[in-house]
Amino acid sequence: MRHSDVQAFRAKILHFTDRPDPTTGQGVEYFDDGVLLVEHGRIKALASAAAMAGQGFDLQQCRHSPEQLIMPGFIDSHIHYPQTAVIASYGEQLLDWLNHYTFPAEQQFADAEFAALAAQQFLNILLANGTTSALVYTSVFAQSTQAFFQQAEAYNLRMIAGKVMMDRHAPAALLDTAESSERECRALIEDWHNRGRLHYALTPRFAPTSTPQQLAVTGKLYRDYPGLYLQTHLSENRAEIAWVKSLFPEASDYLDVYDRFGLLGRRSVFGHGIHVREREIHRLAQTGSGIAFCPTSNLFLGSGLLDLARLESAGVAVSMATDVGGGTSFSLLRTLAEAYKVLQMQQQNLHPLTAFYMATLGNARALDLDTHLGNFAPGKEADFVVLDLGATPLQALRQASTRNLTEQLFALMTLGDEHNVARTYIMGKQVFRRASRKEDQQWTH
Repeated sequence: MRHSDVQAFRAKILHFTDRPDPTTGQGVEYFDDGVLLVEHGRIKALASAAAMAGQGFDLQQCRHSPEQLIMPGFIDSHIHYPQTAVIASYGEQLLDWLNHYTFPAEQQFADAEFAALAAQQFLNILLANGTTSALVYTSVFAQSTQAFFQQAEAYNLRMIAGKVMMDRHAPAALLDTAESSERECRALIEDWHNRGRLHYALTPRFAPTSTPQQLAVTGKLYRDYPGLYLQTHLSENRAEIAWVKSLFPEASDYLDVYDRFGLLGRRSVFGHGIHVREREIHRLAQTGSGIAFCPTSNLFLGSGLLDLARLESAGVAVSMATDVGGGTSFSLLRTLAEAYKVLQMQQQNLHPLTAFYMATLGNARALDLDTHLGNFAPGKEADFVVLDLGATPLQALRQASTRNLTEQLFALMTLGDEHNVARTYIMGKQVFRRASRKEDQQWTH
């Protein structure tokens, strides 16, 4: 094996082989001094430095970062790329926030050049936050989806995205029709679904902005193309739920609106799901449909507190998501910190091992991507992040007093943010490096 064929990274290394059991440590693999070997963009091997040396591997070949932690890249299960510029917009709950901030911002994406620049900016921010894959909403304009996929392809990212479908109850400039959305989605699916590392998600924004005719089209497309994803919103806000009931009086509940059109399934991800009823929970579990937990958005928009234990005890797959721009940070670290607080308010606990599992292998499983990524199993794609545990003086001080891995991870997720991301790798290639204070940040592709 020539040296040039393999890249070697030596650092603290953490990944998950299964959902972790914090009591026994099952499902957790951690090396205080580990070596990760990457060959042609895929994981070749992972072991302790001592074991690698014992097998005759020359540790001098490694890029050695003894104070840093390598983990699989973070995965975000619900995020809106056209909303990047309206993050942290003041003073509204969901429906007013859409009308006052989101819809005006999304009208700009009718311009293809604007959309392309916005997509590049969005992906750069994701990579700077250590997020290497995401389930992404674009806008109603097909060219914005085209622009997103083109930029994602340039970075060789594994991304899932789709054109928003919206034919009523929005500004006229943002409306498509059932017929145009079918035509445009088919063209985008044919161009991009399963092209390289890219996947397509059917994306009716939410039930109030799609007519029954458009939801029927969505169901037809879902049946016509194997392996598609479906993303939309569910039971985020009580006023939204009442509106849905008035628009679809024949449906037994909000989820039933989607169910009637064949939109549930193991690649269906419903954002929020805060106020779902018992029947809806049972149906989500029965169909393998997932909920994206968006804690910063739920707090910021005053939507409510997700009862994670209730969903998971019923067998519903729950993934972790930022929901930018209703969400207030691209950082999965900050998102985990807010998730911990949301659950504390309900006398529930988010163990740090569980939290980091959710942001990596757990989200990969929820998005049906775990055959490709999510941990460092040999043969998987080498998307990973290198983290500084002590990125600030306060964090360095706190980390110095931690006694074990659990405490280190809890301090990281509670105090951490994008500044902890030192480098981000896609298929073994460095695509982001955080600069020193005297340098500019660097993205490369």
